[in-house]
This record gives sequence, C-alpha cells and structure tokens, in this order.
Amino acid sequence: MKEDKRIYILKEEKPAVAVLKLGLPLVAGMFIMVLYNLVDTFFIGLLRDDYQLAAVNLAYPIMMISIAISNMIATGAGSLIARSLGKGDTEKAEHTVTVGVLFTLIGSLIVTVLGLLLLDPIVIGLGAQDNTFLYTKQYAFWLFLGTIFTMGNYTLGQLLRSEGSVRYSLIGMVVGTLANIALDPLFIFGFHLEIRGAAIATILGNAIGMTASMLVYLRKKSLLHPSPKYIRPTKEIVREIFWVGVPATMETLLISVAYIINNNLAVAYGELTVAAMGVAQKIMSVGTYIYQGMAAGVQPIMGYNYGAKNYKRMLAVLRSGILVLSGIELGVMAVFGIFAPQLIALFTDSGEVIEIGSRVLRTIMLILPFVGAVSMSRISFQAIGKAQYSFIITVIRQLALYVPLLLILNNIFGFNGMLFAQPITEAIMMIVSVWMLVSVIRSVKVDPRDGVEGPLPRH
Repeated sequence: MKEDKRIYILKEEKPAVAVLKLGLPLVAGMFIMVLYNLVDTFFIGLLRDDYQLAAVNLAYPIMMISIAISNMIATGAGSLIARSLGKGDTEKAEHTVTVGVLFTLIGSLIVTVLGLLLLDPIVIGLGAQDNTFLYTKQYAFWLFLGTIFTMGNYTLGQLLRSEGSVRYSLIGMVVGTLANIALDPLFIFGFHLEIRGAAIATILGNAIGMTASMLVYLRKKSLLHPSPKYIRPTKEIVREIFWVGVPATMETLLISVAYIINNNLAVAYGELTVAAMGVAQKIMSVGTYIYQGMAAGVQPIMGYNYGAKNYKRMLAVLRSGILVLSGIELGVMAVFGIFAPQLIALFTDSGEVIEIGSRVLRTIMLILPFVGAVSMSRISFQAIGKAQYSFIITVIRQLALYVPLLLILNNIFGFNGMLFAQPITEAIMMIVSVWMLVSVIRSVKVDPRDGVEGPLPRH
C-alpha cells in the first residue's frame, strides 16, 4: 500500500524541506493567531479611546492562560501521538487524541467557572486602575465565558498537526480569524458594544474555528479518528500528557505572570504607556509566532523519528530548523527596526503612544536573533519525551532570569531597564539551552553519521 504523504514527510522527506513543509504552514497559522489579537487592537484603536486600547492589553493574559492549558494538553498528547505513529501503534495514537479532546473540555469548564467567580480580583491583579477597570472587566468577562471555544479551537488544530495533517490543522484558525475580522466591526460599531463587542467577536470566531476542526474529524479527513471507545484515559497516556505537557504550559503561564508584572510596572509610567506597550507587544508577536510555528513544525518530525529510532534524521532536522529560523527572524527584526513608528501608527494617532511604542518595539525586537535556538532546544526535549529538560529551561528563563532582571533593571534604570530585561534574558538563554541540548544528545549513544548505536564523536 502506498505510504501516506503525511507519514512520508515525517519519515523520509529531506530535512530542510520537511522543516519548511511543516513549519511554514504553522507560521502562517500563527500569523492568523496574531490577527486574532491585532484585529481587536486595530478596531478598538478606531474608537480613539486609549483606555479601551490599554484594557485589551491588560486582559490579554487571560487568553494566554487559556492557550497555556490547551498547549499543555496538545503538546503532551501531540508528542505521544507522533512517537506512537513512529512505532506503528495507531491505536494508542487514536486513544491519545480522544483523551486530549476530553481533557480540553474539562480544562475549559474549570477556567470558565473560576474566572467568572473571581472576575473582580483577577481584573485588579491584571493591573487595571480607575480609567481601565470597567473596560478590562467587560473584555475579561466574555473571554472567560468563551474559554471552551478558545481552548477547543487551539487544541484541535494542534492535535491535527501532530499527525502531520498541517493543512487541516490550519482550517480552524483561518476560518475563525476571518469570522473575527468580519464580526469585530459589526459588534464594536454596528451594535455599539465597543470593547465588549471585540471580545464577543473573538469568542464567536473561535467557536466557528473549533466547529471547522471538529468537522475534519467527523468527516474522517484526518489520519487519526477520536472514538467514544477510547474515552477512558489510561495511566500511561495521562502520565505522558502531563509529563511532556506541564513544562510546555508552564512556559506560557510563566510568560503570563511576567506579562502581568510588566504591565503593573508600566502603569507607574502612565496608562498610555501600558497602551503603547500593548500595541508594540502585539506587533512583536508576529516575530514570536514565527519561531513558535517553526519549532512546532519540527516537533512531530522529531517525535516520529525518535519513536522510529532514526537519530540521524533527528539531528539533521534540528540543524536545518535552527538555520532556517534564524535567517527568517533577522529579516523580521530589520523590518521592525526600520518601520516601527509606521507600524505603531496603524493602531493609534496619539503622538505619545507612537513615540513610546516605537521605542518599546525597537528594544524588545532584539530578542529575535536568540529565541530561535532557545525554542528549538525546548521543543526538541518535548518531542522526545524528555520534558524535565524543557521544564528546566522554562524555570531558568522566566523565574531565575527574566522576572528578577525586570524588577532589578526597572529599579536601577527605570523604563529603559524594563525594556532591556527580555533581550538580556534571551541572549543568556540561547547559550544555556543549546549547551543543555548538546549535552543530552551526547549522552545518547548515537552516531549522527549513520543513526546507529555508538558513541557520539566529539570535534
């Protein structure tokens, strides 16, 4: 029987081509995720109310937390799915998909209930003050109410990606974003709901996107098919999902915590500073999602070949991924540096916001030469099931470096110190994470020249 082309990409396609085939569609999908955020920011900006613009930024960690939980489930399940396919165990892969869907449903219900019950203290904790509290609360309420759609859309897309169905994995994101673009002006201006309308449109877009991904499974277009007979989780699947997934979600959760700390520090420099930072960070997410998308594209290849014990291919894919990603990110950095004021001006006509936002963007873009290697190292550990190393990278990156640097540099150098905390963190982490990955690879007795057992040569 002819080999499925999805398996061929994972198993035999040239490393650089495989990285691009799986990575670029995911980068496109990540751009679509960027649009979810940018579209709300853009249309709220048309209201010419900088406090509503700031509120969108203040509430953004809620979306990040929902995606973090989805990422835990999808990354843990996706790693096991890819390794199971590499071993030829389709039944375990289908069982894992089903459990992933079940856990997403349970997780979303927990987030919704807790979020609505604790809405006021959460909004205060996000950094909202007198001028932004009500707007942030209105936006946050709808985000919590629609958590099931946000998480469902993200998780289903990631599960489809884990089996190599990249084209189908993008359907939910594309359809959802297009719906959001169409619904935003309708709800914000047509129904005069302003910031509430932006949140409602985002949730409806995710609901439509989730439905589109569900139809891929229901119409048997996917390689794997969830089934009620697999609804009961096994200890092995639960352990694997959390063992690999928890470090992945800790990364996003800790980023959310750092984001909140960042916003609370920025409030001291004025609420317009919060608005400017929000716009700059949303634009910066274009570069962020590029490295996340490329790394996510590499994960199923690494997991499949680890399961198949094709270590030579793993190493070749890793090298190709880092080289391709680094080149792309340098190009993005050049665009941000040259056109920062024009990019910020797309979302506001406030001269103060444009000036501050340009300064923020031109500083935080300095992370781009470093984050590719960090992301590839972390995702490689997740792909092969060595989640403890991914967790170590996360803890060092966020808790040991970024948050302390954020507080120390802000105290010594003020606003400029805050901004440089992240580039300094990523420069250090590039060295740390690559050193860790090389050490772990060398500890595996694999000859990269032929993929067979033997000591790894040192040069």
